[in-house]
Amino acid sequence: MPKPRHRIAVHPPAPAGGRRVSVDAESLGVAIDVADLREFLRRAGLDPEDVRLDDPAIEWRGGGPDVWSIATE
Repeated sequence: MPKPRHRIAVHPPAPAGGRRVSVDAESLGVAIDVADLREFLRRAGLDPEDVRLDDPAIEWRGGGPDVWSIATE
């Protein structure tokens, strides 16, 4: 039986920095980098090593995995 797919959302950067992360519409917290994201996924019961950052299950809102703060000029 295939593993159930989870909807992972990485929300746009907040003005104070970091991005809110949710899995299946449950907010997990604010990540400041990819390491935080992987830790949140682990706590949610997912194997972070099995989740690729380019996986279509991750919805990157407001920038990809290299964007963790709002750009300032």
